[in-house]
Amino acid sequence: MDAQKEALQRIIATLSNKNEELHNFMETLSDTLSALQVNSSEVTRDLEEEFDSLFCVLAEMKANMSDAIRQDHTRKEQELQKQLAQSRAALDSSEELMNFANGTLLLKDEEDFAQAARQIKDRVTMAPAFRLTMRPTASASLSHLTVDFRIEQRLLQGLHFLPVPRAPEIDLSECVVSDNMVTVAWRSPPGGDESKVDQYELEYRKTDHEGLARVRDQKPWETIEDIRTTQHTLTGLRFDSNYMNFRVRARNKAAAGDYSDPVTLETRALNFAFDASSSHVNLKVEGSTVEWDSTGVKGQEGKVKGKENKGSALLTNLKNSSRSGTPSPKRTAVTRSPATRGGGGARDRFTGESYTVLGDTSIDCGQHYWEVRPHKDCKSYSVGVAYRNLGKFDLLGKSGGAWCIHVNQWLQTSLAAKHNNKTKSLDAAAVPEQIGIYCDVDSGLLSFYNAETKQLLHSFKAKFNQPLLPAFTVWFGGLALFTGLQVPSGVKSLQKTENGLTGSNSSLNSMAQ
Repeated sequence: MDAQKEALQRIIATLSNKNEELHNFMETLSDTLSALQVNSSEVTRDLEEEFDSLFCVLAEMKANMSDAIRQDHTRKEQELQKQLAQSRAALDSSEELMNFANGTLLLKDEEDFAQAARQIKDRVTMAPAFRLTMRPTASASLSHLTVDFRIEQRLLQGLHFLPVPRAPEIDLSECVVSDNMVTVAWRSPPGGDESKVDQYELEYRKTDHEGLARVRDQKPWETIEDIRTTQHTLTGLRFDSNYMNFRVRARNKAAAGDYSDPVTLETRALNFAFDASSSHVNLKVEGSTVEWDSTGVKGQEGKVKGKENKGSALLTNLKNSSRSGTPSPKRTAVTRSPATRGGGGARDRFTGESYTVLGDTSIDCGQHYWEVRPHKDCKSYSVGVAYRNLGKFDLLGKSGGAWCIHVNQWLQTSLAAKHNNKTKSLDAAAVPEQIGIYCDVDSGLLSFYNAETKQLLHSFKAKFNQPLLPAFTVWFGGLALFTGLQVPSGVKSLQKTENGLTGSNSSLNSMAQ
């Protein structure tokens, strides 16, 4: 009976999922029908606008050319009318001179004849008819006669719709995931016309499913527009999911085409946060930061376990620290709350001088990387890893279950590697603004880097026989934590050297045992 019920429940669950998928598919079809009507109207409107724009261009060209013809006609007409008027005046002058010459021929007096002949001769040499050029200043043909649209006619007759771009194809062999960056490359499918593609649109989303997620589990796509090449690199990512989906489509002046088939790229990285339940009472954990908070011990003076003179000493130390503004870690005592003494939620908190907080995710295999940035006012801090059974009073590096580097910037800057109550001084000048921690559990390698330059600060070689937890100690100031980071390629290139532990690091083997 129970088996039949379980089988029936599985059938019901399968039907429910199928019904949900069918319902989503019907909604998709309805949306597609609505979008089809809208798109059809938009395409028709765009077509009318294109031809109206063409007509406007032709009308404007016709008006400009007609104006040019009229101006040319007016100019030539004025020049010819002026030349015609000059010719008429010259003709009148010439006819008047001919009449005068004919009259002179009738003169009998030789002296009068000679004088008149000289006048005629002088007037003939100055006659306007002899100064005129016997060619029209303007031709009968206009400078602009007509236009030849034969080439344009053939172009217009061959005019077709601008095709919607075909879906590109993402080239997985050219896609690269490295250093918290993802480069996606694609190509146009065979037969595609790349010359008519104006831009590409890339969409991506994070997911924890290696394949396509169910509809209700899908996250919304994020879009990057106006990509002019066939590849794009996303930078500054935080890999807080196991995978990322990508798809791309081409767009031209007319419309955007279909999306390519989505591809999935693996983006695994270590993600963890501070475990507030493990934090020392003097540490304030908020999101990805932890800060020293001296007020964590106020109101507990009367609960200090021990003799009365110890309580008096605590009050004195608190007064002294309030005057100086900076409590000393060796002078601040912390009393566990009743919940801590009796078990419960605060049971795992560090006490005493161990101002420590652990990460909330254990590491038992693989290669991992995270970074820590100290606040500008941070005077003393340690970063590293530890076993979960680290004692409540243990300082990082004092026991065999913790490895760290310690930075002290109180009076003068110092940098040291610590493990199993052994300390190795490092070059204090190399203290970076942000520290990268690389942990290869399988190879037993723990390395610290300058997060910006990837310069190696120190390496431990150990045989980790228990799961590890990221561990942090801070006194006066604070730390910012950055997770979801891949192992940088600069760190990977140094792994062989680090595993060899040659040169100055060879002495670390004894510390790590």
